[in-house]
Amino acid sequence: MSISKKSATNISKVLTEALPYIQKFSGKNIVIKYGGSAMQENSLRKNFARDIVLMKTVGINPVIVHGGGPQIGKELNKLKLEFKFKNGIRVTTPKMISIIQKVLDEKINIEIKNLIDSWGGQGKSFSGKKINFINATKSKNKSLGEVGKIQKIDKSKLLKSLLTDQIPIISPIGWSNKKIPLNINADEAACFIAGAIKAEKIILLTDVHGIKGINGKKISEIGLQESKKLLKNKKVVKGGMVPKLNAAIQALNKGVNYAHIVDGRVPHAVLLEILTQKGVGTLINR
Repeated sequence: MSISKKSATNISKVLTEALPYIQKFSGKNIVIKYGGSAMQENSLRKNFARDIVLMKTVGINPVIVHGGGPQIGKELNKLKLEFKFKNGIRVTTPKMISIIQKVLDEKINIEIKNLIDSWGGQGKSFSGKKINFINATKSKNKSLGEVGKIQKIDKSKLLKSLLTDQIPIISPIGWSNKKIPLNINADEAACFIAGAIKAEKIILLTDVHGIKGINGKKISEIGLQESKKLLKNKKVVKGGMVPKLNAAIQALNKGVNYAHIVDGRVPHAVLLEILTQKGVGTLINR
């Protein structure tokens, strides 16, 4: 079956535009925080997994750090456990933490691995007490409950994985020295991991078009200092965008070169953001 001249031209344009970006990022580590609609809609889930395998195939090293807010909320509602958020962070009671840990480690992480594997990739799960990938202590903000602050990660284990064909899939559950699970905000986990391995980029998938400015319009590109000022404006940056923008800023402070806040509802959002000139979200650079 042949394609039209117009279709052939469009396809070749996309492929040739991607080439310099593939060359630029080949061998580089890119951390992707995976969450929101991109994790729930079946077509978006399949596209995401295929795109991640494509990235690995052309020599880019993706690291997936997944969230699971809607799925956790659904499970807690089913058990009639009320919950609330403070500045985008879920307040976690002792009853909730075991449920959250099971949803993230035993359900979502495995589902993502299976999707990656279905496209010919080699997903590698970094989750559970035995792996003990994220070491954390309880947050000093006691009102958050069983929420953790990352102290360290098993960096050598992750870097060894990236030297192979494996695609790391990391659950945002931290473990205390006493092997007690702690809930870690996935944006914060992605930021810490990106900084620890000196990733080239961190990409945070969300359900909005990107960061909006004071005028209400999407910002396509913003510098680090300007983004810090924007974060202080509680009327503009609020709710779930607070930990995302804060994570992006912290990642850049830790040596990551670029941070992206991207609309995960757009098909192939990650590829479009990495391999095209315009992208589909907000780029924050140093």
